[in-house]
Amino acid sequence: MPTTVEEFQKLVATVEARAGYTPPVAYGIGVATLGLDDRVLDADFIVVNFEANTGTAAAIADVLGEFSTGSYFPSGDQLATIIAQFAAFEGDGKVHANVDALVALAELNPDAVKGHRRVPIVSVVTDLGDAPVDTGDVYLRLFLLSQRHVRPNGVSLEGAFGKLNNVVWSNLGPIDPDLYDGVRAAARIAGTHVHVYGVDKFPRMVDYVVPSGVRIADASRVRLGAYLGEGTVVMHEGFINFNAGTEGPNMVEGRISQGVKVHANADLGGGCSTMGTLSGGGTEIISVGERCLIGANAGIGLALGNDCTVEAGLYVTGGTPVVAVGLGARGDDATMKASEFSGRDNLLFRRNGPHRRRRGAAKQRQVGWPQRHPARLADRYLSAKYTRKVVRNNTLRG
Repeated sequence: MPTTVEEFQKLVATVEARAGYTPPVAYGIGVATLGLDDRVLDADFIVVNFEANTGTAAAIADVLGEFSTGSYFPSGDQLATIIAQFAAFEGDGKVHANVDALVALAELNPDAVKGHRRVPIVSVVTDLGDAPVDTGDVYLRLFLLSQRHVRPNGVSLEGAFGKLNNVVWSNLGPIDPDLYDGVRAAARIAGTHVHVYGVDKFPRMVDYVVPSGVRIADASRVRLGAYLGEGTVVMHEGFINFNAGTEGPNMVEGRISQGVKVHANADLGGGCSTMGTLSGGGTEIISVGERCLIGANAGIGLALGNDCTVEAGLYVTGGTPVVAVGLGARGDDATMKASEFSGRDNLLFRRNGPHRRRRGAAKQRQVGWPQRHPARLADRYLSAKYTRKVVRNNTLRG
């Protein structure tokens, strides 16, 4: 057992030199809740390490005997041995968050709600590109996202749904659905009441992580694994799924689906929607560029570049036929698939609504422009005025 810093460093070097050992990219130390048949309902990490504290990881691995991607449930004796590995650092006046967490877990009260128990957990990820292997591994990756260590699509969540168990999320903590009736009955007999927030595989983010500098009007509208950048405001109608989020600052009053990234100063209007990678077969990544606006009840199924606007009520998917004003081979209009504009800047998507006389069209007529299709002429005026190409939905033409 190392008693000096030099001996500890030698231990770390020995572990890291072992055949097959890979220093983790990330690892977390926390508490797991177990339900029926010891299935893991959740993992709440006290400390999450990302590309840091690899020496501590090696000391833990020396006791556990393995530290590859996955989750480990150290016993009381193993925790005591791990803690003893850090004796050389006791009283040095420095903060050792991992050691403090391990000491706290050594005194963990395993009692939870009826039929459940709590146990220490250590979860490890050695390669962000590898798929998760168990429930604790998935939770660690969700923490990495919500704590802003990685951005959406920056860590593999392939097969995550299959690794998570369905859970009754309540004021008493996570409850196994197969044990809920007994928990509810015990609570009533004790004179308390169980408040159920939802029955789902993903919990609310704020029950585990509260990022700095954000506002969330309704906690149930943001799942654990959402990435919220500084300055993000999520109003009551907003929703952010796991592995999705905002760069900040942003105003979110619509839905940000799984895999979607929203860049700085973009606004999502009330009730609008972004099509996630799950809807697109898991391959098409949707993003919203800087300073974009998606109007109320609108939606997108393609990536928007910077400075784009989607008219309120208009849903543009990749296969939507659109008329591109003035972008034809001879400077005329051209009909294209919306996907051909994916990721391009300075676009305005609008429907071909009925023409109304306005100052722009009148001005164009005064300088001798053709009188046919006055709505298109008005669009050209708007394009010049706001330095945007105008792309109009062709589905409602007539």
